[in-house]
Amino acid sequence: MGAGTHIGKVRGQGAAGHGGDHWIMQRVTAVGNILLTIWFVISLFLLPNFEYETLRAWLSQTMVAVPMMLLILCLFKHIRLGLQVLIEDYVHDAGLKFGAIMLLNFYVIGAGALGIFAIVKIALTGAPQ
Repeated sequence: MGAGTHIGKVRGQGAAGHGGDHWIMQRVTAVGNILLTIWFVISLFLLPNFEYETLRAWLSQTMVAVPMMLLILCLFKHIRLGLQVLIEDYVHDAGLKFGAIMLLNFYVIGAGALGIFAIVKIALTGAPQ
């Protein structure tokens, strides 16, 4: 045996033995979502109208496209973390839990990639002159 007690080895590691990394990341993404959503709403209110060409010209700006990509990344990371906890808490069959988490990961990665691709496509092609 090693030096120290058993309680000393596990103290501060949480029930799963890995600490509160997941909990902290969920809170960090929540704060990021709040800040980026506030930016998004204020930016939309500053636009003269919501016509397609106006929104396309707005989204083709670098200072708009980058925060939009960050919003998508942060939002989908937060969704994944929250739904993963839900699955881990309420799906008890190990195989079904594994499949549900894999399906969740594929969905979040695919939907996030689709959103970022759309933003990059608009930002690189630019607004029509």
